[in-house]
Amino acid sequence: MKILSEVKITFSAESRNESFARSAVSAFAVRLDPSVSEIGEIKTAVSEAVTNCIVHAYRGASAKGKIELVLRENENHILYIKIKDRGCGIDDVKKAMEPLYTSHPEEERAGLGFAVMESFMDKVTVRSVPQKGTAVIMTRKILSDRSGTDT
Repeated sequence: MKILSEVKITFSAESRNESFARSAVSAFAVRLDPSVSEIGEIKTAVSEAVTNCIVHAYRGASAKGKIELVLRENENHILYIKIKDRGCGIDDVKKAMEPLYTSHPEEERAGLGFAVMESFMDKVTVRSVPQKGTAVIMTRKILSDRSGTDT
């Protein structure tokens, strides 16, 4: 499939940048003419992925790490989003993706981040190498037609 556009942004793994990532994805996705509900779901999935990087990837690190956001659109109206860190990685991706699983049960976390991403995106793939980092790749076909009405 032909890629029509691509953007790559790197930012610090800080809570205040979660809203920046949501805005960047929203601004990029607008060219695909998504519905209001589509854009809301995509932004929620991005929030979950970026928050995972902020909360988990650089836990205990002396300095804040970086998050890389890659956005692509292709000729089939598919939005590709990759959110990548170079943090601690995930030892067991399959286990981590189970609903309600949390690596830190002593904290007030629901363990639903991956489940939320999967519910709002067409496909979610997680690649991780312990001590090297994690990449969350999500795709979503935008269903709105070019006239601005939903199908």
